Amino acid sequence: MTAQISRKALNRATLARQLLLERSDMPVLDALEHLVGLQAQTTHSWYHGLWSRLRTFDPRELSDLLANREVVRMVLMRSTIHLVTARDSLALRPLLQIVSERSTMSVYGKGIAGLDQAGLVAEGRKLLDEKPMTFTELGKRMAERWPGHDEQSLAYAVRAWVPLVQVPPRGLWGRSGLAAHATVETWLGAQVDAEPDIDRLVLRYLAAFGPASVKDAQTWSGLTRLSEVFARLRPKLVTFEDENGRELFDLPDAPRPAESTPAPPRYLYDFDNLLLSHHDRSRIVVDFAQPRPRNGMLPKLFLVDGFTAGWWTVEKDKDRAVLVVHPYRNLLKKEVAALTKEGLPLLEFAAPGCAHDIRFECS
Repeated sequence: MTAQISRKALNRATLARQLLLERSDMPVLDALEHLVGLQAQTTHSWYHGLWSRLRTFDPRELSDLLANREVVRMVLMRSTIHLVTARDSLALRPLLQIVSERSTMSVYGKGIAGLDQAGLVAEGRKLLDEKPMTFTELGKRMAERWPGHDEQSLAYAVRAWVPLVQVPPRGLWGRSGLAAHATVETWLGAQVDAEPDIDRLVLRYLAAFGPASVKDAQTWSGLTRLSEVFARLRPKLVTFEDENGRELFDLPDAPRPAESTPAPPRYLYDFDNLLLSHHDRSRIVVDFAQPRPRNGMLPKLFLVDGFTAGWWTVEKDKDRAVLVVHPYRNLLKKEVAALTKEGLPLLEFAAPGCAHDIRFECS
């Protein structure tokens, strides 16, 4: 008989895998590989993702790893930019190629209709091997050979079919630059894996996000038909049934803390993987249909007792930084105290050298 697992037990298991139940002493590179990367299409907010997960984290160390080509930012899961180790970029990209192709062609396919894929790939590689380029630059150069075709479509077709990385100074701590791209082979001096292992990808997903369903893994990766992979792996896995009767898979020796395990408050960044990597997000997300920031961006949420309880922003001027906390409900005094305790070092991380304050604003 399949064991039952409660929503709160799922919550604690996922937080433990995500290094959010207790901060980890892992080195940065080990943490990135354990997490299978961080979603990183913003220029800097993902630094906070590691600050929330590691006991001792220096953003300058991660910035140096990016500058030294030991980590890269590239399109991977869900056809979104992720920060991964150089080794993972070579292993993951060929597995997720189809995701990028499908997403890109749905938007830009008409702009390259009738053009030869091999020719586009060869021209794109040639141009990017000359120097890193923004997509605007790349599209203009591609259009010199294929005049009359949409420049943006030409550039994004190259991104779909060629593994590209965003090169520094884009994303470096304390600075940035235009979103210029190079091929991963040129940037790292290595080829993508010729025989990528989809089974290993699923096992790594479970280690970082499990227990999880087939649909959860497909939502995280953007891949389809993963039921075939789970069927093949079933003898190596354990299974559970959640409160809605869904079958969940997991690694036998993965951490599954008791649901009574305390979960400290955590401030998440705007595209935190914790919020985007399951088909059923109810293990973390509580949707109170509350007002959110008016800029239309995904809000930065915070957790209380392991579940989303509101959103937050930091207001900064020259000499002062204020953490503004917008709870979805009335918080208990002990919850306010715990959020304040977690928020003060967050301010020191986000705005060092300023005067700091925390303000709670009920919606």
